[in-house]
Amino acid sequence: MRHFSGSLNGQPWTGYVVERPEDLHAFEQWVRRQAETQTPVAVDSETCGLKIYAWGAGFLRLAQFGNETEAYALPIERGRVYAESAAWALRTLPDLTGHNWAGFDAQVFDTHLVVPLEELCAKATDTQILAKLIDPRQTMEGGIGSSLKPLSAHYIDASAPDTQDGLKQVFKDLKLKVAEGFAKVPLDHPTYLEYGLLDVILTSRLRPRLEAALERLGVSPKLSRYEHRVARICAQMQRAGLVLDEEYTENLRDALAHDSDTHSAIAARYGVTSVNSGRQVAEALLAMGETLTEKTASGAWKVDKAVLMALADLDRDWKPVDSRTGNPLADAVLRSKRSGKWRSAYADNFLDNVDDQGRIHANIQSMQARTFRMSVTQPAVQTLPSSDKMIRRALLADEGHVPGSVDFQAVELRVLAALADVKRMKAAIAAGEDLHSYTARLVFGEGFTEKDRKVSKGIAFGKVYGGGAATVARQTGAPLPAVQRAMAAYDRVYPEVGRAAKDWRIEAFNNGMVGVSITGHRLPLDRDRSYAITNYLVQSTARDCLGQSLIHMDEAGLVPYLRLPVHDEVILSMPKADAAEISRAVADCMTFDLMGVPIAAGDPEIGIRSWGSLYGADY
Repeated sequence: MRHFSGSLNGQPWTGYVVERPEDLHAFEQWVRRQAETQTPVAVDSETCGLKIYAWGAGFLRLAQFGNETEAYALPIERGRVYAESAAWALRTLPDLTGHNWAGFDAQVFDTHLVVPLEELCAKATDTQILAKLIDPRQTMEGGIGSSLKPLSAHYIDASAPDTQDGLKQVFKDLKLKVAEGFAKVPLDHPTYLEYGLLDVILTSRLRPRLEAALERLGVSPKLSRYEHRVARICAQMQRAGLVLDEEYTENLRDALAHDSDTHSAIAARYGVTSVNSGRQVAEALLAMGETLTEKTASGAWKVDKAVLMALADLDRDWKPVDSRTGNPLADAVLRSKRSGKWRSAYADNFLDNVDDQGRIHANIQSMQARTFRMSVTQPAVQTLPSSDKMIRRALLADEGHVPGSVDFQAVELRVLAALADVKRMKAAIAAGEDLHSYTARLVFGEGFTEKDRKVSKGIAFGKVYGGGAATVARQTGAPLPAVQRAMAAYDRVYPEVGRAAKDWRIEAFNNGMVGVSITGHRLPLDRDRSYAITNYLVQSTARDCLGQSLIHMDEAGLVPYLRLPVHDEVILSMPKADAAEISRAVADCMTFDLMGVPIAAGDPEIGIRSWGSLYGADY
């Protein structure tokens, strides 16, 4: 048995690294004592990277267990006996603590030690979830952050040794890149072992401090239990994954490369040799007679996506706005960059991360944004345009299954109507009206046009997401003065929205610049952006509508059919014969009352085999 020791904030700790099978006796005796005394035990894993499913055997290197003063590390990669002991400990211990537990470690142990994540999540407390309930902001946003190191520095010991930085130095000394360091650093390296031991010591000490902070802030334990359950459901979706059509994806990769080169060649005709050079693009646009109005902090002309989309006469779904003649250079730059990005972010990403069963497992973070919105990354499919079928065509339902989609009907506006008690909006919802057409009729009159409806829709989402008249004008192609008049009319039609926003800002100011959602989520505001409170409250509550729907699905036994949460939608893989019944049951789980306003799902959509078939693909 190898020994380590140290001190954190004056409190000593001891670590033990199992080196031989006979050392396991002491570890297992320790586990039994923790179980008998019901002592919470933190658990962590050291792996070869982040690809839980694509790596295969040998991915799990160490499993660590610890309380506030003692920790053990088991060398899983050195033999089956250590893996069996770690699995036994996971099943035996009644009270576990982890950091990003459902999002990573529980899935690692599920996959590589065959201990079901459902069992592991049922008895675990995730310190990352607790920390985000205190403050969801990352360090660059003014928060403490949600990683173990900054949280430990804040709550435990600011002078604690930064073993992560020390480990990176070890990688450098060994001439290893960080991406490969965790896989190739020697298992017996002392810095690596201390890093693993300290993680569980820190996590153990962090948990009671976070629980005490939540109690001081008046955050209900029910909210923590809710978030842990949502995280577990998201982990089950991540584990299930989606089948990848590898042949299609390989062809897609080549097609995207060709498309990027084709549009780069068009841009070159206008003197732009690199579509990623903002200076070249700006100079060429000005030479074509275009007017640029904004500059970056460095004084260069701004030619970001928003500027180029307006010049190309395209909306957020890449459809013509019909407000002007599209600029061919702006169009070429946009399309070249998009194809290049899609090749790396999707086609290459899919092929690099497919597992040996031919499946892709997107990283699903259940409470990633500062409004607790869910996030899907690696691959970031939630950033795809709503009209895309090309990328989605690569992802398939299971063999014998068909894909399905169920989403909410205008959930943000229904949430706004509920939170602000908007009388006319609530009446329209109760009457089954299309809210955007209803608003257009009130703002523009009975003879409103489809373009008027688009402006009304833009204003409605501007109220939710904080977009002003200039943003709505750019997105819809409507003249700025017309949008400004329409926004004034909107405020007269729905006066409760403005009044509620003012009240929410005052409440947040009196609460230390923190808004609180109806579910109890704390939403810190930046002092110079207090107007964002409407956005935060609506987004956070809409997210909780999805979270509650997922719990309804869990109760109804529908989680095995879930694959992805994307914005306000869930993607399904269902046996073809039962697809109509299952998707209808999912829609029922997404239908409930929120403060007198019905939250409802739209009609379920059922595809052929690929996710893209829900968007028009022929397979």
